[in-house]
Amino acid sequence: MSDNIFTGTIPALMTPCKADRTPDYDALVKKGRELIDAGMSAVVYCGSMGDWPLLTAAQRQEGVARLVAAGVPTIVGTGAVNSKEAVSHAAHAAQVGAHGLMVIPRLLSRGSSPAAQKAHFSAILAAAPKLPAVIYNSPYYGFATRADLFFGLRAQHPNLIGFKEFGGAADLRYAAEHITSQDHNVTLMVGVDTQVFHGFVNCGATGAITGIGNALPREVLHLVSLSRKAAAGDAVARRQARELEAALLVLSSFDEGTDLVLFYKYLMVLNGDQEYTLHFNETDALSASQRRYAETQYALFRSWYANWSKEVAA
Repeated sequence: MSDNIFTGTIPALMTPCKADRTPDYDALVKKGRELIDAGMSAVVYCGSMGDWPLLTAAQRQEGVARLVAAGVPTIVGTGAVNSKEAVSHAAHAAQVGAHGLMVIPRLLSRGSSPAAQKAHFSAILAAAPKLPAVIYNSPYYGFATRADLFFGLRAQHPNLIGFKEFGGAADLRYAAEHITSQDHNVTLMVGVDTQVFHGFVNCGATGAITGIGNALPREVLHLVSLSRKAAAGDAVARRQARELEAALLVLSSFDEGTDLVLFYKYLMVLNGDQEYTLHFNETDALSASQRRYAETQYALFRSWYANWSKEVAA
């Protein structure tokens, strides 16, 4: 396996909570270990999937420390409204022995300013200079990191080794065309579940950060494996990867919506992981129709995959 932590398939962990709606760290660590044992190369905590805006800094850092202490390869999300707090998460990650950083843009205050974002990114990268890091690019954060800013930061901070793209097909293509094709030492991570095939085959991605992979680790690992083979020219794998991605499309599309954590926690509950039943805000819940839709689509996919995987193995 590559020594680059930003390689392979990496689930963005959700934060389970107890009846009092505080983090259930034992369940968090248990799930992290389960996913690594299933074949994932690392985990991300706290990205958007981890509900970072709803946790205190102390809660987030305890989750990171618990995962690392349990031997789970951990990439730490640095999202924060305040740059100083984002820096504190990077410094803490380095202190406890985390394995990488996912650097999230500055939000709200001067979030559209390239100069402000450059200072924000620089401060985070400088706080943990020995931790490999990727910029998390997402249209939902309201700021697009372009090649000039990325390479300006990389010239000053050699620990910036990659780019995680959460946008759509066009955004991934931009990253491939203008960033990773400019420097082949830069890693591209697919950051949205609907674009795995495109990211690996057409954009040269070396890894994927996944939401649906929390609930369907085997199936997502299968999709990534087929996409890797397709990227190497395997025509059979190309067809199979497209079939699998198409079958996953509805479940993967939850990753693109505002209710992504609600949907993916619900799929975990359907798997039997009852510790994902509650959310940190009492009013955060899927509607009855959303739950029925998720149940129907989940059952449909799992039935299809059980039959299809026998066919492709034959």
